[in-house]
Amino acid sequence: MTSLSVEMLAADAVEPITSAGNAQLGIAVLAGIALIVLLITKFKMHAFLALTIGSLALGSFAGANPAKTITSFTTGLGSTVASVGVLIALGAILGKLLADSGGADQIVDTILAKASGRAMPWAMVLIASIIGLPLFFEVGIVLMIPVVLLVAKRGNYSLMRIGIPALAGLSVMHGLIPPHPGPLVAIDALGANLGVTLALGVLVAIPTVIIAGPVFSRYAARWVDIEAPEKMIPQRPSEELDRRPNFGATLSTILLPVVLMLVKALVDIVVDDPENQVQRVTDVVGSPLIALLAAVIVGMFTLGRAAGFSKGRLSSTVEKSLAPIAGILLIVGAGGGFKQTLIDAGVGQMILDFSENWSIPALLLGWLIAVAIRLATGSATVATISAAGLVAPLAADMSTSHAALLVLAVGAGSLFFSHVNDAGFWLVKEYFGMDVPQTIKTWSVMETIISVFALIFILLLSLVL
Repeated sequence: MTSLSVEMLAADAVEPITSAGNAQLGIAVLAGIALIVLLITKFKMHAFLALTIGSLALGSFAGANPAKTITSFTTGLGSTVASVGVLIALGAILGKLLADSGGADQIVDTILAKASGRAMPWAMVLIASIIGLPLFFEVGIVLMIPVVLLVAKRGNYSLMRIGIPALAGLSVMHGLIPPHPGPLVAIDALGANLGVTLALGVLVAIPTVIIAGPVFSRYAARWVDIEAPEKMIPQRPSEELDRRPNFGATLSTILLPVVLMLVKALVDIVVDDPENQVQRVTDVVGSPLIALLAAVIVGMFTLGRAAGFSKGRLSSTVEKSLAPIAGILLIVGAGGGFKQTLIDAGVGQMILDFSENWSIPALLLGWLIAVAIRLATGSATVATISAAGLVAPLAADMSTSHAALLVLAVGAGSLFFSHVNDAGFWLVKEYFGMDVPQTIKTWSVMETIISVFALIFILLLSLVL
């Protein structure tokens, strides 16, 4: 899926849409990105519109034919939505089933019943990481916040000691692990193998989330010592249900797509024979579409029916899960259009030419570009998509493992220092009842720790693989 779409786009983009030199192209890219930043931050324009206008402006600044620029943008938008749109939709359905059935609450309550005292921050990071696998970051926060506030209040814990590990677990999953939108688009843009990226992403995520979560929360609790705000403790979904799924079935459903994709990656490495019958089967069953679709179908029984949902209630849950992701799909699609405009303008080749003179490792370059766009736009997804488009030529001659590591490096850079232009910053601030300086000292620092330490672990892996 991923390599095919990239090859098709590459074939369409052999001839750049402009003959501008590197200097003019460089200025056009900076002007285009600056316009996107200005529209998002100053004029509060929706990221979809900002990316669309910025893409057209970039083509104009580079002196490209307007018709060719429009074609590049629409081609990129269409191919991106085609490759990841269904996966995002399936992930949203699985996440909604998990939340509405009380399955998420069941995981939370089971783990918390076995944890206390010093083990509590570790329990919170484990819960958030498991729940964060199929859920979008914002949905994960909404789901986890009641748990964080209740645990902090009932156990008399510092809110930061409990909250930071939960936020770290959700954030690491969002930035590094498919099927989240950013990593999926980066995998598609760079032609990386999804299974290998998932496996290496988990390897990077485990030590990163430990450092940014339970370890850093000790210091965050000293810097910002606050109690859980009473007004922010809402009712949990499962309180309205007569019954809910059991722990084993819920956990198995969440991990099913991950296991299927990892099995495919393992068989591809061990067998490495496209004609082998076992590999043929795992290639189908372990493809992201089938793996997620299987989890959704299984989830309808292990989550929905187990919670007593009727057929009508199941249908309603699926319908409600799709409406909120319309904005995400549009942003991701427009980001893909912006990426394709960059590629067709010849910006990728320009980056390739410059990187040869700079002698900067490709992984570090991808991280730095993502950091710059993240700081400017505040969006991790926009940063991932744009940076992946810029460094795509660098992945052309990479091995499977290094292409996956480049995806992770871009994802890590997209998490760097969340601040006032990031919606997640305000979400955390309001839910935890903090002021802006307190949010910067806790949430923003935590995001930076994730970004930097993830890069360190990625670079270490690149020396071994």
